[in-house]
Amino acid sequence: MNDSTFSLARIWAQGDGVSHAVAIMLILMSLASWSVIVVKAWNLLQLRRMSAGSKQFWHATSFDAGLAALAPAGTDNPFRELASRGTEAVSHHTSHRDELHGVLGLNDWITSNLRQSIDDTTGRLQSGMAILASVGSTAPFIGLFGTVWGIYHALIGIGAAGQATLDKVAGPVGESLVMTAAGLAVAIPAVLGYNALVRGNKEILASLKHFAHDLHAYLVTGGKVRKTASSVHPLPARKEAR
Repeated sequence: MNDSTFSLARIWAQGDGVSHAVAIMLILMSLASWSVIVVKAWNLLQLRRMSAGSKQFWHATSFDAGLAALAPAGTDNPFRELASRGTEAVSHHTSHRDELHGVLGLNDWITSNLRQSIDDTTGRLQSGMAILASVGSTAPFIGLFGTVWGIYHALIGIGAAGQATLDKVAGPVGESLVMTAAGLAVAIPAVLGYNALVRGNKEILASLKHFAHDLHAYLVTGGKVRKTASSVHPLPARKEAR
């Protein structure tokens, strides 16, 4: 018996509609998970560069120069978006005191707008993560289902042929076990990619919250706060509406 006996082409030829559907499903899940991993990893690499560049903001001689140091206008940069939202909040609050939000103090209004910006960035960072979580949790069971169905299909064929010798059973059963290996091959990268991306997202959000804390202090007091133990809190606690 040569090695080609156990080729993927032979496994596909011996399978039925159910096993073919399982194989196609695993292939699609693998493509989806790898697409998410590659795209999100590239985005994280860019965000890390933006995070490192955000330090240049505080070395600028003016706020507009600081925005330009973060990124050009129109660039999808969460740090520039955060700074823009902060200045827009100050301007809007000053010129619209007669509206409902005018009862809020400037400190609370800026805090609310900065938090909304961070929440928007968090939503973008988490997009696609559900795909990795779903693939990582379901792919092994889909592969196991393919194995069980393949073994059942193989044993039915062997029973109908009336040949139950070891060499006749080992081949079909061994080929069916490939589905379990395929399920694990799809799930393991999805799980590892999910964990790595979650860790990277947390680092970006931590940098964004620290930047928001300093930005809040600048917009309210006009000066950047010192790094203290209390600066681990991204934004100050809400106060009672005035």
